[in-house]
Amino acid sequence: MTVTPIDLFASFIHLRQDGQVHAEPPVFEPGRDGWQLMAFHVESDADLHGDHWEIHPEADEFVCCLTGGIRLVLRPEKPGGEEEELKLTAGTAAIVPRGRWHRMTLDAPGDIMAVTLPRGSRLEKRTDAA
Repeated sequence: MTVTPIDLFASFIHLRQDGQVHAEPPVFEPGRDGWQLMAFHVESDADLHGDHWEIHPEADEFVCCLTGGIRLVLRPEKPGGEEEELKLTAGTAAIVPRGRWHRMTLDAPGDIMAVTLPRGSRLEKRTDAA
């Protein structure tokens, strides 16, 4: 096997359950087994699908702000509750608990990385999107 550099912004890294790791085209597949590492350049809320809520029912999600700044927003766990907001700056990360609806907004352009098990993941359009 030849070892070559991988452009993390042009590939998703699939960490398979059998222990193999593959760089693959950046296509989100909610039915995929194994974990997925994704890195993104972000210039606007649209790059973060900021008009959608996201959930990963099978596993936690690790979200890391590599450069720039983002806000991680967690939907209230109970109706009528308040959203929780966590500011992530360069070099900081958070773990979104499994089964928790969340979204991101951009504070400053930069790069982010996320790792999760995509199986069963869903997006839901925000009804309060500006």
